[in-house]
Amino acid sequence: MENTDERPQGPIPRTPREEVRQRLLAAAAKVFAERGYANSRLEDIAREAGFTKGAIYSNFGSKQELLGSILSEGAGVERTAVMNEFHARGDAATMPRRAARIVARRITEDSERGQLGLEFAALAAHDARTKEVITPLRRSQREAAARSVAEIAQADDVTLAVPPELAGLILHCLSNGLSMEHIVDPEAVDQDTVERAVSAVITGLLALAPTDR
Repeated sequence: MENTDERPQGPIPRTPREEVRQRLLAAAAKVFAERGYANSRLEDIAREAGFTKGAIYSNFGSKQELLGSILSEGAGVERTAVMNEFHARGDAATMPRRAARIVARRITEDSERGQLGLEFAALAAHDARTKEVITPLRRSQREAAARSVAEIAQADDVTLAVPPELAGLILHCLSNGLSMEHIVDPEAVDQDTVERAVSAVITGLLALAPTDR
């Protein structure tokens, strides 16, 4: 009798670790956006990604670290976009407006990430495990902003109005504040308003003369 068993021969290939990680991040971002961080369960995130909850623990360790990774990667993408824009055109005089446009687009078109960041920060005030994750994350974001400003200033031989570390703090707080205001009042704090605010601050930090829109 002919064997009609069509079961695959040999071991089933394992999903590459980086693919697992990215699928978990995408699933977590979706579930967090739909339900909020506090109301999201790791079981639901794992199911959305097509894995077990163990995959989350082996890649991130905890729910806090999972959200921290989402926020960290998002900030990294934004910084890369800003610096790519600068290197592509290399003009400090128009850089404030171009950088502000990228930041404003992220704040207004990806408000879910901003909302998650605010929720995460609020939880950190009362939860030590959350604070352990968000404190180095926020510090890293401020340092990255400082490096970006210093790099732009040095490339165009521009003197910063304040030290790079302070400039990074100012930009970091400005971005978070505008994100919160847009979430609360998107009609008044729209993309154009956010862009003008960010551009004005960057112009001041780089000690440049304001340019027409």
